[in-house]
Amino acid sequence: MTITPSKDAKPSWRRMSVRVLFAIAIILLAGAGGAWYWQRSQQGKLPEGLVSGSGRIESDQIDIAAKLTGRVRDVLVREGDLVSAGQVLARIDTTELQAQRAKYAADVASEEASMLEAKATVVQRQAELTLKEANFRRALKLVGTGVISQESRDQAQSERDAARAVLEAAQTNVTARERSIEAAQALVDQIDAQIADTILVAPVQGRVLYRLANPGEVLSAGGKVLTIIDLSEIYMEIYLPSEEAMRITIGSQARIVFDGADFAVPAKVSFVSPEAQFTPKQVETRSERDKLMFRVKLRMPPGLIERHLDQVKTGTRGVGYVRLDPNPPNWPDNLQKRIQGDPIDAGD
Repeated sequence: MTITPSKDAKPSWRRMSVRVLFAIAIILLAGAGGAWYWQRSQQGKLPEGLVSGSGRIESDQIDIAAKLTGRVRDVLVREGDLVSAGQVLARIDTTELQAQRAKYAADVASEEASMLEAKATVVQRQAELTLKEANFRRALKLVGTGVISQESRDQAQSERDAARAVLEAAQTNVTARERSIEAAQALVDQIDAQIADTILVAPVQGRVLYRLANPGEVLSAGGKVLTIIDLSEIYMEIYLPSEEAMRITIGSQARIVFDGADFAVPAKVSFVSPEAQFTPKQVETRSERDKLMFRVKLRMPPGLIERHLDQVKTGTRGVGYVRLDPNPPNWPDNLQKRIQGDPIDAGD
């Protein structure tokens, strides 16, 4: 018996082939996707003994403020300027202070003149006492020979004693004048200190973050003129769970990788907060304790900052990595990369 194939057999076979190919393609795509996901997940894992946390670069901010009420005379820097320690940043007008100083200086001169007069009086009183003592000695000799009376002798002694008292009073007056000069000079020194405080200088090397006052503005005591960033204290703060934070010691090695950068910056742990954040103060269950997060500060070495002052920008975000154990495995390759020209062991 001969079987004649149906006219629809060939199209049915074609439909089956397409379905099989489609299924194979799905399987291959799923396998490739799974392999890619597995590879990415393995890349994201850290070696044993290393932990990480996200954060941003921060720095201590220093307010440059007027110590006394006054009018701003000059502001010598602008926002973004790099300043060095001791550099003059602004000046406060000193017209009134200079007038007060002139008055106090005149008082010093007046007291010095009075002291010279008092010293001259002492010399005069000393001469009078010398004469009175000589007269009294002669009276003692003459009263013994009967040339003068006992009354004359007593009078000579009285004049001697009075001259001595006058001399002591004159010497006391000199001492008082010296104290007056010191007091007047102290006022001059105080004004000089206030004048010196009108020159606002940078206490550290830093960068101007804000310019808060302009020439001509009157500031009260403590009024801010500038805010600068302390470039000697650059750090990143990350937050780690309690189980990881408790294993970190001060001085532990760390690395910082900025978002979008292909290098790592060495750092060290300079602070671990004794208090947890993000959770209630009292927790009872293990699941709640796992939520305890502790602030960890990663400080960048000042020498490395000095090499890249123009590149240091606070607010830059990134990831900080910390070694938990004293002798952990070597840093992964991506955490050993440095900015071109920097030593491999900088900051370690």
